[in-house]
Amino acid sequence: MVIYFASNAQLASNAVNTLNVPKVDVLQLKETTHNFGKIPQGRPATYTFEIINTSSEPLRLENVQASCGCTTPEWSKEPIAPGATANIKVGYNAYAEGVFNKTVTIFYKDHQTKAITISGEVYKAPATPAPENSSVQLLKQINQ
Repeated sequence: MVIYFASNAQLASNAVNTLNVPKVDVLQLKETTHNFGKIPQGRPATYTFEIINTSSEPLRLENVQASCGCTTPEWSKEPIAPGATANIKVGYNAYAEGVFNKTVTIFYKDHQTKAITISGEVYKAPATPAPENSSVQLLKQINQ
């Protein structure tokens, strides 16, 4: 009977150990951040992040979600082959003036997540285009 209890304790210990085993990370990001620097207000900016499937099985991204509506991620819904790369294109609308820092969360295999971040500063663009340079017209007349 002692052997029975010992084997049950061993089984329980093994069950607990399997619960604590970390999930194998199958998604690698070439980079996790991108700084756009200064961008003019009203001129959207995009950046493409590259991801790698490091597993031996096809990997499908379950979802890619931005922290707000001003940031738009685009990604392929097709599985990524083992060892292959794929892209996540992140767009920022640059509507609001000022510094920004936005997070995009990637959901994949069994609810694992990774985050990528875009940042920068939107400056107020001139309301009108630059005035015409009269010297250009003079040069055109001279060179005719």
